[in-house]
Amino acid sequence: MEPFVYRPVDDPLFGAVGIELDHEAGTLFVNGGGLRPVEIRRAPGTALESHVPIGTRDPERLTLVISGAEETLRPAKGFLTRRSYRVEVVSAARGCGYLLVPDSLGTSRLLRDGRLLGVFTSTGDGRVSAEWTAERDSRRALEPYDASVGYALAAGFGTGAEPMWKLSLNAVLELWP
Repeated sequence: MEPFVYRPVDDPLFGAVGIELDHEAGTLFVNGGGLRPVEIRRAPGTALESHVPIGTRDPERLTLVISGAEETLRPAKGFLTRRSYRVEVVSAARGCGYLLVPDSLGTSRLLRDGRLLGVFTSTGDGRVSAEWTAERDSRRALEPYDASVGYALAAGFGTGAEPMWKLSLNAVLELWP
C-alpha cells in the first residue's frame, strides 16, 4: 500500500497543513502552516491493527517527536467507552498536557491542561479538519504547537467513537458463538 499524501488541509488559523500517513510503514508526518513539524513512528515488527491509522495503540511501540524533541505519547487501549479511545501527550518541552478525546461518533475534542482548544474530525485515512474554539490572540491563546499536536493525534488515531451502549453490545456479540 502506498503512503497517503494529501492536498494540504486549509486550516482557518494556520493555513496549509500537510499530512502524510503511511499505515503499512507506521509513519505519520505533519508540517506546514507555520506548525511545528511532528512525526509519529510505530516500532518495526509491531503487529498491525487495521482499525488504527498509525497501526497500534500500544504506547511502548510508538514514538512522538515534535520539533525534534521526543514527547510522551499515551494512547488508551480503546474498548468499551468513548473515553477509552483517548490519546494523551505529555509535553516536557512545553510543561503541559494534551488530551484528544472522542465526544461524538465522528469528532474528538483537543484539550490543553483541561482547556478546550478545538474539535477535530478524521475518518482515519489521513484527512483531518479542525474547528477551533480558542482564538490565536485570546486569553486561551492557541499556538502552532497546539495545532501540530491536534492534527498529528487526529490523523494518527482517528476521531470519534461509538456510544458506550453500542460498544458494549458489539463486545458481547463478538463473544456470542
